[in-house]
Amino acid sequence: MKLRHLAIFLGIVHSGIALAGPSDYVYTPNVEYGEREVDFKFGSARDGSGDRQQASSIGYGYGASERWFTEIYVKYEAGGGEGNHLDALEWENKFQLTETGEYPIDVGLITEIEKPHRKGEPSYEFKFGPLFQTEFGKLQLNANLLFERKFRGSDEDATVQHNTEFGYQWQIKYRWLPAFEYGLQGFGEMGKWNQWDPRDQQNHRFGPAIFGKITLGNRQAIRYNAAWLLAASPAAPDRTFRLQVEYEY
Repeated sequence: MKLRHLAIFLGIVHSGIALAGPSDYVYTPNVEYGEREVDFKFGSARDGSGDRQQASSIGYGYGASERWFTEIYVKYEAGGGEGNHLDALEWENKFQLTETGEYPIDVGLITEIEKPHRKGEPSYEFKFGPLFQTEFGKLQLNANLLFERKFRGSDEDATVQHNTEFGYQWQIKYRWLPAFEYGLQGFGEMGKWNQWDPRDQQNHRFGPAIFGKITLGNRQAIRYNAAWLLAASPAAPDRTFRLQVEYEY
């Protein structure tokens, strides 16, 4: 790959500086037709006062076509002195827009519809955004720009306004061995898409990450990734640990 392709990709990363909870993960644009997976995610974040927020989810996904992967999640949350409780139901759909390797940058699209479970929360939330991936030698680079908006039903308080929020994800992975790869991950929240929050109110965090795929045979595999994220802005949690484990078959 030419160096100018790397420069274009890094420009995408910095141009759109999603909205991430402690268990959220970095999306990748590629889809494998016919693949089924059981997906578990966990995250724990702690701020400077010692308050901790935890989130987890369990999902089932299916590669419905060569360009479409769909997944249903049940999400749980704990924090603020409350025990673990059902937080939301989520339907995620990923679309691969380009053939893998056909262009210098692979492109995809993510969409998510979430139905919060607790009273007093919006009727549902919608998230979408483009996904980008490229390779440079043994390095795999990802950058995602995400938009999220909360909606209320017609019978709820119409005076409540919800803005479209804008943020990013990025990832750098060195493909050392199939069962063990390492790199960096970052997540951030900027505020409204057309008027970012002041710097001290933005939420930026990044840190080291590990990845791997353990092949079990007969198209079965366990894929994992985990990261230890540190605050890069005053509004971010001091420390966040996130983990994702998938059983693919």
